[in-house]
Amino acid sequence: MRELIAYTSIGLGLLLTLWCALGLTARRPGRHSAAYQAPKSMPTLTGPHMSPWPTPTPHHVQARLLPLDGEETKLVRPYAPAEDTLELYAIRERRTAVVLATLGIDYAYTYAGDQFDALMHAASAVTA
Repeated sequence: MRELIAYTSIGLGLLLTLWCALGLTARRPGRHSAAYQAPKSMPTLTGPHMSPWPTPTPHHVQARLLPLDGEETKLVRPYAPAEDTLELYAIRERRTAVVLATLGIDYAYTYAGDQFDALMHAASAVTA
């Protein structure tokens, strides 16, 4: 048993020594290293597309690179106009009426531009 342990420790020592010796040797360059890549020539532009941008760069693309000026910024953002809030109010009222209708509660609501008055007059004209 002692001999097996001794041989194993000697064998592992030799493997470790060989591993370190191989690590100190010069390696060939890897695939992604600069030494592996051969110098490449630049492509030559031939054909109808000699210039990379045939049209000028649009103004909105150039404006992305300019710093923001706080004095030129609009106070009201274009994505939140006040006209949309009236429509959201009507939607909120309709949703409230639907929820209360499921509970059996009658919720009469009106909003600007609703069609209930016209429908009521049309219904009363039909029944009369």
